[in-house]
Amino acid sequence: MKLLGDIEPKSKGQEALVKALLDDEVDVVGAFGPSGTGKSLITIAYALDSLKKGKYQKFIIARPVIDVVTGKEITAADIGVEDYYKIASAYLVDILGNYTSPQEIRKLHEEGKLMLVDTHYLRGRTFDDSVILLDDAQNTEPEAAVEALMRIGKNSKFIVVGDPVFQTHTEIGRDGASMLREILLNEDSARVIDLGIKDIVRPGAKRGIKFMMELRMRKRKLNDLEKKVVEAGKIYAPDADVITVVEFTEEKRKFGLEDNQHLPDALVVLKEGHAPRFIGRGGERIAKIEEDSGLKLRTVELTLNLKDLISAVHPVPWMHKHIVDVDFAGPSLLVKVNEEEFGAFVGQRGVYARFLSSVMKKLLGVEVWAREVEKKRRRR
Repeated sequence: MKLLGDIEPKSKGQEALVKALLDDEVDVVGAFGPSGTGKSLITIAYALDSLKKGKYQKFIIARPVIDVVTGKEITAADIGVEDYYKIASAYLVDILGNYTSPQEIRKLHEEGKLMLVDTHYLRGRTFDDSVILLDDAQNTEPEAAVEALMRIGKNSKFIVVGDPVFQTHTEIGRDGASMLREILLNEDSARVIDLGIKDIVRPGAKRGIKFMMELRMRKRKLNDLEKKVVEAGKIYAPDADVITVVEFTEEKRKFGLEDNQHLPDALVVLKEGHAPRFIGRGGERIAKIEEDSGLKLRTVELTLNLKDLISAVHPVPWMHKHIVDVDFAGPSLLVKVNEEEFGAFVGQRGVYARFLSSVMKKLLGVEVWAREVEKKRRRR
């Protein structure tokens, strides 16, 4: 059985996750991020490795089983314990296919060392000498997530894994993963590891995340002004694929930015390679669309370089030069900014940052947080 020692971390986020898991002073580890970042693989490998070495006696997996079409959770009471086990354990085989066999997983289950439990039936139980994993926590009700956390017994480690942005079926930030992340951030013996797009290592996962972002944008309900832009685009730039339009004139008024000459009234998000088609050779197409809609527009092509989205709607035109990185951190976008221009990024009383957060909330459903990056750290 090949386990944790055979998995080489491929990003700084994965390195931080392995370090937290191996730290005996840490009894709760939270790993949050999009699919393909290795969250489940690394945590499951750690747990099975710990069983093999005798550090823990049991590995308890609490994982909601979700119908991806309806979004409904399937419980053991719905389909029976045996079928529930088959469905819940199938993902273990998929994740650990290169490291262990289905027979070894079945053997651990038969020996009582590996237990797959329904998140609905945890109350009253205590797990000693165990690794308890709450996987896909974003699909768990916050109360059930906290209930799972309460099951920690003596000499046990609790691990919670989830994707609070792309895999949640509830409002972003109100799911079980987000709630547990918020609780754990200030716990002394807990570690929260945020994994982002830069930590994705699974082949095809980055493309999948891009598709998920596009799907979320295309499903947005447009207001009348946004519909005007889309309709004008069909007339003057019929060959341009418009994913969505986000208009923010009200946000400009709310934050006192209506006189900012740099700031547009709306952002047009297009398929990669389609911005020139929307703008036109001399800008004649976008000029006509602006005339018809009555809005000042800016375009951006959808890529996984999230810095482009932030730079496109920031009130300061040169701010893109000082944005070091933009990536998901839990249920939010985290923008890292050069320390010398951090004040210019957030604005007086945080007006710019709050404006950005309002726009991204409309566009992707996520808030924006900012962090300053020191010069010495950047050089390293």
